[in-house]
Amino acid sequence: MTNTPPAVTAAILVIGDEILSGRTKDKNIGTIADYLTAIGIELREVRIVPDEAPMIVEAVNALRARHTYLFTTGGIGPTHDDITADCVAEAFGVSIDVDPRARAMLLERIKPEDLNAARLRMARIPAGADLIANPISKAPGFRIENVFVMAGVPAIMQAMLDNIGPTLTTGAKVVSETIEVGNLPEGAYASDLAAVAAAHPGVSIGSYPSMTQGGFLNRIVVRSKDAEAVMRARGAIEALVARLRP
Repeated sequence: MTNTPPAVTAAILVIGDEILSGRTKDKNIGTIADYLTAIGIELREVRIVPDEAPMIVEAVNALRARHTYLFTTGGIGPTHDDITADCVAEAFGVSIDVDPRARAMLLERIKPEDLNAARLRMARIPAGADLIANPISKAPGFRIENVFVMAGVPAIMQAMLDNIGPTLTTGAKVVSETIEVGNLPEGAYASDLAAVAAAHPGVSIGSYPSMTQGGFLNRIVVRSKDAEAVMRARGAIEALVARLRP
């Protein structure tokens, strides 16, 4: 098997009562997942928690310990329920206060006389953190060690992600191949596909049915960081499908 560098892994922590209640539909998980996959970072976990400090602190500490990177979205606005920055500071055991750099960023968009206490909440940054620029509304995110704290608004989150992307350590990219199975039912190939998977332990193999106007259509997807292993598994699956088709 081809040698590959150690895996670089990540988790996403989505923060907000509005996501859990269904009032707001999350659009950030898929965006971050696509971005990380494209640059060779494996997204391993996603957790959604309410605006409750103990749960946020516990999740931050658990996820940052297990993965190379943790990305959080939500809870860094000007209202009382935006407590992510405070919780991250608590998780790291550091103080938090208005950061002069963040305040200067806000003043690029807000007049000094309009920079009230609520808006200044968006300039409160944990001690020792680096800022993540926000070209859209200027209120920054921040990075502390391996934790990136970003806005929940999708357009702003995307801008922050683009900003931090070049700073990330990346791993080997995942190679993916898709075998179109057509209307061959999963039950017809499930056992044999399990045998193929067992024979190719370094490869992830999944079967994915979809419903169309003509009925179920199935496809099998093969994934691995080893391109040669992917092609070997693909060949075995294509032979299996050819044998089972009428």
